[in-house]
Amino acid sequence: MHRAIDRQVAGGCITPRTFFSALAMTRPSPSRLLRGLQLGLGGFCLAPIGCLQSLIWGRALRKLELPDDPVIVIGHWRSGTTYLHQLLAADPGAATARNALTVAPQVALVLKPLIVAILNRLMTATRPIDAVSWSALDPQEDEIGLARLTIDTHMAGVAFPQDYLKHFHRCALSSTRRFQRQLLYFTRLTWAHDGNGMRHLLIKNPAHTARVPLLLDLFPRARFVLLKREPADAVRSLTLVKQKLADLIGLQPAPDQQRQVEETAMAHGLLLDAFEAARPLIPAGQLVEVEYSQLVSSPFATVERIYRELSIKGWDQAWKSIHARVNRAQTYDACPVLLEPQAESRLQELFAPASTAAADELY
Repeated sequence: MHRAIDRQVAGGCITPRTFFSALAMTRPSPSRLLRGLQLGLGGFCLAPIGCLQSLIWGRALRKLELPDDPVIVIGHWRSGTTYLHQLLAADPGAATARNALTVAPQVALVLKPLIVAILNRLMTATRPIDAVSWSALDPQEDEIGLARLTIDTHMAGVAFPQDYLKHFHRCALSSTRRFQRQLLYFTRLTWAHDGNGMRHLLIKNPAHTARVPLLLDLFPRARFVLLKREPADAVRSLTLVKQKLADLIGLQPAPDQQRQVEETAMAHGLLLDAFEAARPLIPAGQLVEVEYSQLVSSPFATVERIYRELSIKGWDQAWKSIHARVNRAQTYDACPVLLEPQAESRLQELFAPASTAAADELY
């Protein structure tokens, strides 16, 4: 039961439109058809309630004014973005997407108390991909919620791992008008779900690293925090995470580790190249860069610097909660990050001589 719930949290309850769009674009492997039905069934069951939410909230969401200066955490996956998101979201004045929203955004506003109760009762205590603790109200990246609403997200490449690079180019390096509409819609859902009385909006999404122009168009005063990590370490870690996700929600078997390393390394370079091309668009004072090692060794001081350099209000009200979250993280026991020998050898070839030994994993 717990694994079934984790599967729904990670990739289930997708809307019928998204479900059929996915099937029209890429066929699942015959051995994964039952899993596909499991991931889509919740969305079909929730469709009537989704219509009710649209009826109740539709006009209010369209008129909802969003802050134009959200704090957006970006950087390649496995660079510390989750850890930093958790610390920043500990601020009682920060509104952000949480598991209770991303699992089923189409009904999360009308079913919030029920969703929170079910998830807190049935979710495993830690994430299945890396043993990081999680709960219904822990922060989550918005790409996970967007994947319920549109096939045009990076998660398409997670669901169909044999076609990862195709979906990476389609959904991370470019975007459709539908995705742009859904991003704005989901951000309004986030503010309605979590933003009552909050001071600022917090967004975390590694895929947004390549979407800076779009984000600045939507939020002209957006403030970015870029996480940076040794490329080989980030690619090594993401390779293993992608394989675990393929086992959990993949509608195709995962490629072998060597191919995963090659594709992940290529996507890593493309993602950061896209950011560097857009860097000049970011106004002065709206970008802070943080090294992974710096976040791991001095998390509290790092967050304080982010607040100061990005002029985020409310540090006096936030620091105690953030400090408590830092203390909680000290109990985290990192999972080993070890590739098969052939895959590790290929990783070293791709990043030689810049690659270094993997740092201890922290989120």
